[in-house]
Amino acid sequence: MRVLVIGGTVFVGRHIVDAALAAGHEVTRFHRGKTDATPSSPVETIHGDRDGGLHALSGRTWDIVIDTCGYVPRLVRASAEFLKDSVSRYVFVSTVSVYAGFETIGLQEYAPLGEIEGPSTEVVDAKTYGPLKAHCERAVGDVFGDRCLIVRPGIIVGPHDPTDRFTYWIVRIAEGGHMLGPGKPEAPIQFIDARDLAAWTISMIERDAHGVYHTVGPNEPTTWGSLLFTCCEVAQKRLSVHWLPDGFLLEQGVSGWKDLPLWLPPAEGKQGLFQIDGSRAREAGLITRSTADVVRDTLRWWRERAGTRLAVGIGRERIAEILRAWNDETK
Repeated sequence: MRVLVIGGTVFVGRHIVDAALAAGHEVTRFHRGKTDATPSSPVETIHGDRDGGLHALSGRTWDIVIDTCGYVPRLVRASAEFLKDSVSRYVFVSTVSVYAGFETIGLQEYAPLGEIEGPSTEVVDAKTYGPLKAHCERAVGDVFGDRCLIVRPGIIVGPHDPTDRFTYWIVRIAEGGHMLGPGKPEAPIQFIDARDLAAWTISMIERDAHGVYHTVGPNEPTTWGSLLFTCCEVAQKRLSVHWLPDGFLLEQGVSGWKDLPLWLPPAEGKQGLFQIDGSRAREAGLITRSTADVVRDTLRWWRERAGTRLAVGIGRERIAEILRAWNDETK
């Protein structure tokens, strides 16, 4: 099968390229050339910008296109319209953040989608990211109809993750000492290794699948306590995890995602974000590797990047400061 990957150099895209190559497919990457990660095998590369530069793809045909980096509806629609006669199907990597709200536990693929407030913004930030992705999905559907596959992942983790949202917890625990546990250890959390997402996506393409699927994991429900315990086991560290109430952390000015990545303060009304219904994708063959394997491989990858600073998260000094405040309050 001839596969065109829009992107294909950063994190999800590079893993999809590797998965497609491992399955024996011919791969062409279309990207701007700003990041040029080397795949496991040689691939054809076409440099160009989807914003006005799609002509670089003229005169070519592929069996499938996988869009790994569509964020702006105008550009996704332009890509779909340009390729509608050059490919048989369009695969769009979206996100579970497309929904209008996350108060409901067990959201399914037909839940109401978010809308953009105001004129057609193209500013991608924490507020607009989900609604913009929802409009990108609509653009693909408008052009390709039932010839499209919409993949909605949860938090994507694993080697080559540039966000460090998941990596932070592994690295901090590997350093030893004291660690903050946000809220309660029994709080649920969901994530999927980019390699599992990539392998499943390629398998769905091979089966000529279409429709919308949540790709969340692990296959067995897990909790914050289980995740941090696994990080300790893999890193072979014995440390004290201090589970502090959400309210106290907020009083101390601790933010979710930036200071304590992946922490969702309950006041945000997003308790359903880490309890998305992933049964449809599992029934379609989605298998996720063990949390221990994800942690082990991510830690190994991090250690290979000696000297690199974490992109998010608070350090040990700030953790110690928060723990002193907690001790003072509970005396």
